[in-house]
Amino acid sequence: MVYTLVCNVHVKPAHISDMQSELRRAREIYEKDSETIGWHVMQHEKEPSRFCIVERFMHEGSSQQEHLSNPYWKEFNPTVEPWLEKPIEILRFNEL
Repeated sequence: MVYTLVCNVHVKPAHISDMQSELRRAREIYEKDSETIGWHVMQHEKEPSRFCIVERFMHEGSSQQEHLSNPYWKEFNPTVEPWLEKPIEILRFNEL
């Protein structure tokens, strides 16, 4: 069963371009993980300070373990946290 995370991100206006760049970098890195099906990054069409990340994985347990073991994981959160307007909202789904 495919495990999906939907992450809603709202950044401070001064950091829109920073977040765009960092999310593009994250996508390039995380899509190479063996159990990642897709790592999609989107920006709201009317509110450019809002982003959505849809992460699709083969399994919940082993895929998440691989994702969190990626060395970039330790870098991503400390980099983007100062840019955030509010904490990232993470929704978890199992595809039917």
